[in-house]
Amino acid sequence: MRKNLFLAGIFCSTFGFVSCSSDDNSSGNQDTQRLELFTSSNTSGTITYTDLLATMPMARTFTIGSVDADGIYYYNDRDEVIIASRTNNRLEAYGNFRNTLLSPATSLTMTASSTTGDFTNAREIAVDGSRVVVVQDQAEINGNVNKLLVYQRTASGFTLEKTFTIGFKLWGIAIENGNLYAVVDLTGDIAVFNSFFSKPTGTLVQDKRVSIEGLTRTHGIAYSNDDNVMVLTDVGLATSATDGGIVVIENFSTVFSSTASGGTISLSNQKRIYGPNSLLGNPVDVSYDKQANKIYIAERLNGGGQVLSFAYPTAPQADATPLTARLEPGVTGIYLRRE
Repeated sequence: MRKNLFLAGIFCSTFGFVSCSSDDNSSGNQDTQRLELFTSSNTSGTITYTDLLATMPMARTFTIGSVDADGIYYYNDRDEVIIASRTNNRLEAYGNFRNTLLSPATSLTMTASSTTGDFTNAREIAVDGSRVVVVQDQAEINGNVNKLLVYQRTASGFTLEKTFTIGFKLWGIAIENGNLYAVVDLTGDIAVFNSFFSKPTGTLVQDKRVSIEGLTRTHGIAYSNDDNVMVLTDVGLATSATDGGIVVIENFSTVFSSTASGGTISLSNQKRIYGPNSLLGNPVDVSYDKQANKIYIAERLNGGGQVLSFAYPTAPQADATPLTARLEPGVTGIYLRRE
């Protein structure tokens, strides 16, 4: 998911923080009008929104029509929040969001959706212009088939444009310059589909796949074209609340292009955050803020779900303590936006 955003300010919530402090916005960017955090949950039937420029930022919770949601995005032009519903097996858009923020309302109204049943077991969405890409992760309910589905957001809803069958287990995706990067779940690999939207519908084979040395199981992925940084998360063992991590690859385009398909990106090309102080167990989604040098994590397992933030790593590997940690039950998706 595209999440290369400026973020200033440390956020609080009604759930509480391990640490909570104010920030003086020392980056000097005086043109920023909105700094916003959106998160989804797969247990609570809610999303949360935080205005990061508020004097006292507080996470505000809204009920939606899906108990289980994965992947979240805010369309500014349409003033709507989009989620992939695992409850209803469809994309759902919740409109009139700004007016709802100005009211005491605690729920959002769905204003559009895709056809129910195009996919099951959704794991992520990525947005590029009017296109929304949905990940279907293999499960018994869908015949253990992995798919990428491309929708067009139209005036009336979502129109299914293409469906691709993928030969490996999927989770996180990121789109940059028309190329789609996908994590290869159950492995430490990532793959790329170049010129993704021009591919013909049907079975799709990756243009390249590489392994990340020392990474057990990839889930979250975020790429910043502006400073050529790739950020990945490692959930390790799904049952362990302490073995997760964050992997940062700088000069990514050069490192990736110089690694042969089937090859390995070595530890020498990585900066890593691992260890018990990090609170990382199952970090399932990630957002990277290149201007504030911070990384934001949806941590699904530790504490039942937490939203964590970290300073950009400077050492090859460290057991970094989060800058902030907010409890959020079942958190699965995280999206940050600057305007």
